[in-house]
Amino acid sequence: MSANGVKIGRYSFGKLELIKFVVYSALTINFFLYIGNDIEIASHTLYEGSTFLERTRAFATTIDLLAWFILLFLLELETYWLSEDSLSSVAWMVIRGVRGLCILFLAHTLYAYGVYLTEIYSAPSLQGVSNLCQLVGADKSYALNLAYSEITAENCATLSSANQFYFIDPPTFFIVQDAAGLMIEKELAWVDMVEAIVWIVILLIIEIMIRIQDKNISTGAGLVVLSKLKTLLFIVLWMAALYWLYRDHFMFAWDEFLWIAGFYVIGLNLSEWREEINENNSREPTHSV
Repeated sequence: MSANGVKIGRYSFGKLELIKFVVYSALTINFFLYIGNDIEIASHTLYEGSTFLERTRAFATTIDLLAWFILLFLLELETYWLSEDSLSSVAWMVIRGVRGLCILFLAHTLYAYGVYLTEIYSAPSLQGVSNLCQLVGADKSYALNLAYSEITAENCATLSSANQFYFIDPPTFFIVQDAAGLMIEKELAWVDMVEAIVWIVILLIIEIMIRIQDKNISTGAGLVVLSKLKTLLFIVLWMAALYWLYRDHFMFAWDEFLWIAGFYVIGLNLSEWREEINENNSREPTHSV
């Protein structure tokens, strides 16, 4: 291994390519872990009569991650591998159409999170139930901090000592929480919503930076402001990761780190691109925005 990368057979890989391989591989593994997590939760929240939208909401994380995977791949192509004249106009139209479809998937995620926030803030209390053992045999599950347990005679006395409970999944009414669990559920739901919005804004910033650099502009106040705003938004994402660590959701925090790393790679691509623009413009008047 050299200071600049590694060589495998006839192929040489620079540091940036190695970073990409590690980050993208780890993101792929995490994607399949999230599918398993969604399936586990859906086993408690869905039933045979669930509607299509209820099912897509149950798998909102999987749909969201799939959209982000495709968007990350397209950004990698656009910022590193392809130039504006390397593909036909039809091919670019297809790429932008796929990007638009992915953005619709992200909008679905915001919809799912918004519906869920509405549900938990209007969660109805269980009337006449002061102990979880009263729900044994009723096909209910108790949830605390995203951990779901079917209520049985063996565990009902140990799951919660509260005497007031709430349904957080109308109209199915399968999932029960106490007040402490409901508070955590609200916190987690807000973190999910804010995190999703922040990522979409970051995506918008990167798209604007790409459009600017497509015009062979590599410097200027506009790019500086966008870069600083992107940094501030990444700080918000780090705060979300810290909150998940606080709540012992290590997989969520690790996933956040990996996605930040993935978009850090896109930032490196943009930086390399700006250097190329500077070299190409070194004999011409400087463009700025």
